[in-house]
Amino acid sequence: MRRYGKNPDEDDIRSRPNPKGNRPRTNIRPKHEDAAEGMVLTVDRGRLTCLVGDTVVLAMKARELGRKAAVVGDQVSLVGDLSGRKDTLARIVRIEKRRSVLRRTADDDDPFERVVVANADQLAVVTALADPEPRPRLIDRCLVAAFDAGLEPLLILTKSDLASADELLETYRPLGIRYVVTRRDELATGEAADRVREYLEGRMTAFVGHSGVGKTTLVNALVPDDRRRTTGLVNAVTGRGRHTTTSALALPLEKADGWVIDTPGIRSFGLHHVDPSRVILAFPDLAPGTENCPRGCSHDEPDCALDAWVAEGHADPSRLDSLRRLLSTRERREGD
Repeated sequence: MRRYGKNPDEDDIRSRPNPKGNRPRTNIRPKHEDAAEGMVLTVDRGRLTCLVGDTVVLAMKARELGRKAAVVGDQVSLVGDLSGRKDTLARIVRIEKRRSVLRRTADDDDPFERVVVANADQLAVVTALADPEPRPRLIDRCLVAAFDAGLEPLLILTKSDLASADELLETYRPLGIRYVVTRRDELATGEAADRVREYLEGRMTAFVGHSGVGKTTLVNALVPDDRRRTTGLVNAVTGRGRHTTTSALALPLEKADGWVIDTPGIRSFGLHHVDPSRVILAFPDLAPGTENCPRGCSHDEPDCALDAWVAEGHADPSRLDSLRRLLSTRERREGD
C-alpha cells in the first residue's frame, strides 16, 4: 500500500524528527594522513584533553585503536573538530611510539599493569620529612620503577623545618640521586619552586608521592594560573594524607621550558611488572661485574659474581648494598 501520494515531493511527506537532537551522519570521513599532532594532558572517563598547537581539544579514542589506551604524556594524532570550542569532540586515530613508560601494579601479586605516564624523562619522588613520616620502602619502590622505565630520579624532601634530612639523604647518597630539600615557609615565598624548577627545565617530569607530603602544593607553585588549587591536610589519627589529586594532569612549567605531570597520591607501588635484570642497568659501575653471574642470577644470592667484583675494588660496596636493597623491595611491603 502506498503511504504517500503519487508525487513524493509533495508537502504530504512526513519528516520524522530526530529525538536525540544529534548531528546527521555523513559518509565523509577525515583522512588519517591529515591528522594533527597533539599531546594528552589528562584523561577523564574516556574523554581525553589534548594540546594541539596552542589549542586545548577534547577528544575520544577511535574505535580502530581497539583496546590500546592513550595516557597522559602520549603523543597522538587527531582528526575531526580541532577548534577547541565547547561541545566539540575530536578523535584520536593514532598513538605514537613511546619513549618511556612508567608503570605500576596495585601490589606485587597483581599481574595487571597500570601505566602512570608516558614519555616522561624524569621521576620526582616527593616525600615529607615529618607529618607524615617518610616511608623509605615506598621511595625505594618508586626508584626501582624509575630505573626500570629508564627515567632519571629526583628526590624532593619537604618540611625540613620539622625534621632533619641528613639521615634519609645518607641512605640514598650511594645511589647518586639528585635531591632538593625544601621548607614550608619557602613555598609561600616561591624560593622552593625556584630551586626545584632548575631540575625540571627542558624535561617532562612526573611527580609521585603519598598524600599529604606537599606534592600538589609544590606543583601549584610551579605551574601558571594555580591549575591545581586543591590541597589537603594530614589525618591526625592515621598520620596519612588525604587524596587531593584524583587524575594525572600534565601542566606547562612557569618561567621555564618543560612540563610537570601531577599524579594522584599513592599508598602502594606494586612492582610485579619489573624485570630485576633491568634494574642493574641503572648501576653502570656494577653492570660489568654481572658477566660471570649464573643464568637467572637475582644478584642477591651466594653465587652472585658481584661479590667478587666489588671485593676486587671495582666498585663501592655501598653501591652493591643499595642495589640489593632496591631489588628486595618486591619481597617487602611499603610500610615495613
